[in-house]
Amino acid sequence: MPVSWLVLLLIGLSVIGYILGRQRALASAGGDSRALHSLPNFYGMNVAMSALVPAAAILGVWLLAQPSLINTTVSGSIPASAITEGSSLDLVMSDVKRVAEGLDFAVSSGAMSAADARTLDAGQTDVRATLADIGVALGSDVRPEVLQAAQDYRAMASTGTMAMTIVVLLAALVGFAISYSKTNLHYRARNVVERGVLALLIGAASLAILTTVGIVFSMLFETVNFFGLHDWKDFFFGTVWAPNFRGDSELAILPLLWGTLYISVVALLVAVPIGLFAAIYLSEYASKGVRGFAKPLLEILAGIPTIVYGLFALVTFGPFLLSMFGEGGTFGVNWMTDARSVATAGIVMGIMLIPFVSSLSDDIINAVPQAMRDGSYGLGATKSETIRQVVLPAALPGIVGAILLAASRAIGETMIVVLGAGAIARLAVNPLEALTTITTRIVSQLTGDGDFASPETLVAFALGLTLFVLTLGLNVLALYIVRKYREQYE
Repeated sequence: MPVSWLVLLLIGLSVIGYILGRQRALASAGGDSRALHSLPNFYGMNVAMSALVPAAAILGVWLLAQPSLINTTVSGSIPASAITEGSSLDLVMSDVKRVAEGLDFAVSSGAMSAADARTLDAGQTDVRATLADIGVALGSDVRPEVLQAAQDYRAMASTGTMAMTIVVLLAALVGFAISYSKTNLHYRARNVVERGVLALLIGAASLAILTTVGIVFSMLFETVNFFGLHDWKDFFFGTVWAPNFRGDSELAILPLLWGTLYISVVALLVAVPIGLFAAIYLSEYASKGVRGFAKPLLEILAGIPTIVYGLFALVTFGPFLLSMFGEGGTFGVNWMTDARSVATAGIVMGIMLIPFVSSLSDDIINAVPQAMRDGSYGLGATKSETIRQVVLPAALPGIVGAILLAASRAIGETMIVVLGAGAIARLAVNPLEALTTITTRIVSQLTGDGDFASPETLVAFALGLTLFVLTLGLNVLALYIVRKYREQYE
């Protein structure tokens, strides 16, 4: 049974449980809800939650664990002879999964029966040509070992899905039956439901924390593997980024870190003044009509996909800068040789970040109590003096948070940098030259069938961990600034 149908079945069972649980509670009280310990809805919710929550938890854990277990089992059964020179187990497993997906598609489209897919023989059939006839393209011929592993993969996945369906439905039915049997006028359904909701809230909060911890540890373990294959001194103190999957790579982070910080600073130099001034105008000077028109118009910028900004940088803004600062340009200088540059990506990224700064800063400034403004006016201060000396200091923690959000957004941006700044890793100072960032290199190193045992691929995790530490440092710096100014003004 497909997972989507299983989820719909669980939802349907919980709805039925809600209706039947509510009816049973009312029937036990002779139709008088006043005789019940809890409101009738609590009895229905108790049965619905008992049927849905444990089954959904089992389903989620199963879906997370099954692919890893199947991958480990199948990869362990692949003979060493199947791994040719220049290949690796990860690459072979990529071929296995593609063949398995191709067989699944062939069976689902009716081009091949399930029995034919199980008994297909690579020695007698050109599997690549057979799958190509139904629109499944493979990069190379399918060897017998790969086909056998793909068939094992499909069999385990099918068995696992069937077992998952049975276990999940049994859990739902058992939960339904137990909670329904307990439903009567004396049952404390409200207490049970409230404890269940509290457990769900705690679980949601824990899941967010554990996800963050899991991401950090996954990057940390792979980073440790990377430094076991590559010299850490070259990574942190080298000045050349030149990955070479044939070996002898120079994987220094300094050129990437420089490009990331350089482009982010340019973006913030554009976004912070414009966004902050726009927020001050909208909150302190603009009429209700102007504010009602201008603020939504500014926030539209936040909804534009970053790929659109990247295309704008590549097609429009980059050539515009080149026409001004390039050879034969408006200013008669030759400072720019390509439309891709730090300025191109940084300025366009700054335009994208304006609504992040303006909208949050506007909300924070509006949250400053009017009594503070009135007190300043009562002491004879002008409007501009009140804004500078009262409103902005009071709103400073929120403004710092808005700037931090914009900085984190700038550091993590990819598409604008790819299209607007180029892909050259170097330590250049001229803002009209092309550079690249950490995020673009992470994408580049993980694109395609990478060998996760090579430093050229594992370096992506070291770069990701560096980004995490960099963002954490920004948070610590912002916290220090906020505390310092709070001590001064409170």
